Amino acid sequence: MFSINIELQRQKLSVAWLSVISNTTLVILKLIAGFWMGAVSIISEAIHSAVDLIAAAIALFAVKKSSKPADQEHPFGHGKVENISGTIEALLIFLAAGWIIFEAFKKLLHPEPVGFLGLGVAVMLLSSIVNVIVSHMLFTVAKRTDSIALLADAWHLRTDVYTSASVMFSLAIIWIGNSLFPNITLLWLDPIAAIAVALLITHTAYKLTIQSVRDLIDAALPSQEKNMIRQIIIEQHPTIHGFHKLRTRRAGNVRFIEFHVKVDPKMTVEESHQVTIDTNRTINEHFPGSSVIIHVEPCDGSCDRECTGGCLLSENDRMIIRQKNA
Repeated sequence: MFSINIELQRQKLSVAWLSVISNTTLVILKLIAGFWMGAVSIISEAIHSAVDLIAAAIALFAVKKSSKPADQEHPFGHGKVENISGTIEALLIFLAAGWIIFEAFKKLLHPEPVGFLGLGVAVMLLSSIVNVIVSHMLFTVAKRTDSIALLADAWHLRTDVYTSASVMFSLAIIWIGNSLFPNITLLWLDPIAAIAVALLITHTAYKLTIQSVRDLIDAALPSQEKNMIRQIIIEQHPTIHGFHKLRTRRAGNVRFIEFHVKVDPKMTVEESHQVTIDTNRTINEHFPGSSVIIHVEPCDGSCDRECTGGCLLSENDRMIIRQKNA
């Protein structure tokens, strides 16, 4: 049975709360600046940060919920709450991107003066700095805890860094251009920057959707992880003669791993049980918190098509075993 690491859970909750607080502050600042200046790019960034805030709140809920241990109603734990939250966050990004593009095109067709450009540049610079720091912390904890919810939140904020920077540069160009070339209008840069923001966050939403949905439909673990599991089993040779029926999936930060192993038919129940304990321990050293189920089978030396691919014995070894069991 997989277990909850209290310290890792505390770290997850801490950064989730930090994300909520930082996003709330940035939404307020961007809305004030955007409406005061009449800059659609900053208002679009405020909407983007509002989506980030919703995503952060969802991530906070998911982290709390997924940490609950397995119970009678949920014997496999609550890990998929994180995957659901990641999918919802991605859908929210798509909706926000659509709204931003709609408003930006209206502004592109009917340009309006933008005032207090220095304020806009300062707010976007502050937003970029804050989100660089918070997203780095989220990425670090998400990697350490295998949290899809925190990873989704981290990508939200990291995308906000790039979009805030692009809006900052577009406003700076308009600001400088108005001073140096007062007869040339650069107002089109504001909605163009907003559209660029929308396209960037749409790409992020697509990646998050793919990553979250994979685990919801019980897709197998990535090839690199499956190869690592196979290598761990292979290293148990000669105690383990072979393996087959390897099945893997993931729910939140918990990996579920099942496979059958072939052992000496004369091995005692106690000895075969120890084999599963040792193998389970090694797998959990590489993938902490995994739920591993190992089914033990006697090896009579005659490999059928199902177990041929995982057979660890030479042809000579198989022949010796067949002779002993004849």
